Amino acid sequence: MWNYTEKVYEHFKNPKNVGEIENPDGTGEVGSIICGDALKLTLRIDKPTEKILDAKFKTFGCASAIASSSALTEMIKGKTLNEAAKITNNEIAEYLGGLPSEKMHCSVMGMEALEAAIKNYRGGKAEKVIVGAGERIVCKCFSVTEGKIVRAIRDNNLKTVEEITNFTKAGGGCRQCVGEIEKILKDYWARAEHKTFSKMTVVEKVKMVEKVLAEEVNPKLKLDGGWIELVDLEGDKVKVRFLGMCSSCPSSAMTLKNVVEKELKEKIDPALVIEAQ
Repeated sequence: MWNYTEKVYEHFKNPKNVGEIENPDGTGEVGSIICGDALKLTLRIDKPTEKILDAKFKTFGCASAIASSSALTEMIKGKTLNEAAKITNNEIAEYLGGLPSEKMHCSVMGMEALEAAIKNYRGGKAEKVIVGAGERIVCKCFSVTEGKIVRAIRDNNLKTVEEITNFTKAGGGCRQCVGEIEKILKDYWARAEHKTFSKMTVVEKVKMVEKVLAEEVNPKLKLDGGWIELVDLEGDKVKVRFLGMCSSCPSSAMTLKNVVEKELKEKIDPALVIEAQ
């Protein structure tokens, strides 16, 4: 039996804010019933201030999943979207007095649902936000992408495959992906131990940025008929230019933030500043 804290038991037995807001301003859905855990988070937002007035959830999952979802809604109500967006999965777990290591993926699910709901709101609710859409799937049993594994390693300082399984469920099924997870883990820490971007030569910087643009960013942009190129580098500032359909797209600012900046910061250095020319 899992060793749960009293606060986890309380939020499991008497969860707060259960349900669904009618005509919500933002909706985030993550997980899958097939995989064992699913969460739908709905938000009521005061548009002038972007303050979260109300938050409700529906969760299919274990005690940790329900407790984490309940805790999340309590933590974000009254906060602005920018304040709420800074909440990490570890803070959700800490709010509950801790979670068993094997159940940390439940707190990650809550963080991802919040991220999706905020993107849904800021995108004008045009369509459902799917966390990890377009990313390569590593664990087919639980549909865990490479990006999710890398984010879990980075955000939680993970060092073993077992820890990655606890935070993402990757490798917890048939285990055929364990070798690939080990490689992702090894490659991540090898890059982390490499000299920082700011200390690289200009040629090294250009090669690294162009590699990420070619392999991670442009395949996504080309689905909509556009692409992006590197224009210039000034220290940690990366200047890029949208081309094709992206050059005149009204959503280019959002693409710069949610796709280009996200990939460059995640794959190279969180300190990078990305600008469109």
